[in-house]
Amino acid sequence: MAKDKIAYVCDNCGQESSKWIGRCPSCGQWNTFKEIRIAASQNNLVARNTRTSIDSTNNAKPLRLKEISSKATPRIDLNDTELNRVLGGGLVEGSIILLGGEPGIGKSTLTLQTVLHLTDMRILYVSGEESANQLKMRAERLSDTQNENLFILCETSLESIFTQIESLKPQLVIIDSIQTIATEQVENSAGSVVQIRECAAALLRLAKTTGIPVILIGHINKEGTIAGPKILEHIVDTVIQFEGDQHYTYRILRAIKNRFGSTSELGIYEMQSQGLRAVENPSELLLSHNHGELSGTAVSAVIEGVRPFMVETQALVSSAVYGTPQRSATGFDQRRLNMLLAVLERRVGFKLIQKDVFINIAGGLRVTDLALDLSIISAIISSNVDTAIERGWSMAGEVGLSGEVRPISRIEQRIAEAEKLGFTDIIIPKYNMQSLDTKKYNITLHPVAKVEEALRCLFG
Repeated sequence: MAKDKIAYVCDNCGQESSKWIGRCPSCGQWNTFKEIRIAASQNNLVARNTRTSIDSTNNAKPLRLKEISSKATPRIDLNDTELNRVLGGGLVEGSIILLGGEPGIGKSTLTLQTVLHLTDMRILYVSGEESANQLKMRAERLSDTQNENLFILCETSLESIFTQIESLKPQLVIIDSIQTIATEQVENSAGSVVQIRECAAALLRLAKTTGIPVILIGHINKEGTIAGPKILEHIVDTVIQFEGDQHYTYRILRAIKNRFGSTSELGIYEMQSQGLRAVENPSELLLSHNHGELSGTAVSAVIEGVRPFMVETQALVSSAVYGTPQRSATGFDQRRLNMLLAVLERRVGFKLIQKDVFINIAGGLRVTDLALDLSIISAIISSNVDTAIERGWSMAGEVGLSGEVRPISRIEQRIAEAEKLGFTDIIIPKYNMQSLDTKKYNITLHPVAKVEEALRCLFG
């Protein structure tokens, strides 16, 4: 009788080794190798699958590039503008999609409310975490319509799932979540590296051979990456991540990998009691129109993905009570905040070394656009001198170490967004004026080359 084989697999990238290694030679992470036990029957199964795949591909012949058809890939409309945008125009037949996010962020809610409106498709929703009664109550809360073609299966065995797929013949399969599914051919527990990899590979073969699109829901770990080996992200066609703070109502859906579209698209949702609502114009929700003439607030035109929208920056500057002044930033890189404070002190002359500085991006969003620099500096100075910025002013510009305002990309989209929302003035980098047609804008443009010029426009 053949003995079981002991192997070690990296929990981060899936690298295999015959012995334990402290540092993974593939991804460079430390203490990520986990011991797994591979049964002898599994080795025979792998060998049979390998021979089958080789035999099935013996008839394949190489084709000239010009002989391959280049017709557009048909897509399935999901009746969700934000989700369609992130996927690149809809769901591609035969594709496999990985939807990741923190527990409780709304992954299952987004998926369930989407399939409830696809009444013309036969859908199989496989849940390994919730019972059928829980899904029924959530479906009644999300939608008043009843989808007669939606089938619920509460199962964690991969073999049983394939049996139901063969008998039902669905047009869309949803697995919630991939960490709970296990196959009998692997002795490890569900959620282990080997189980996730084998189950994902089997679902990939299902999608490619039958043309049935598969959506996998997965959790992310404390480092912010999708739980399981990195090979899971290489197997799937599209990786989309659902982000947001549970204390705020806004959620961001962004594509990390997309073989059928762009990864620069962005979807924004608002969490409500009836589910997630797609936000068509996020600028109006991210701006507080009732703050009055308060100091420490500035509005910036930023780009997230390919979508421009206006974001309100809030700053509070106060005298340090303790010996060491505090520096805190919510939704903004704190290291960049320290750099901007150094620029203010060295290049502009504002002494903030004995002041506490707190920065917050309204709405709970995290913005990485460098054009937010000018808004951060303006809000800090406004709070420091206790002078409000006039209503109707906005800005966009990157600040360099020498105090210059550097040019930014997609300046026309930023100006158009500010003008659409009723702003009367916008501060932009002087270099961007070279490619602008000022006659087509009704908003007043204020080109600046240095931070001092921008502050002079705002505070005189």
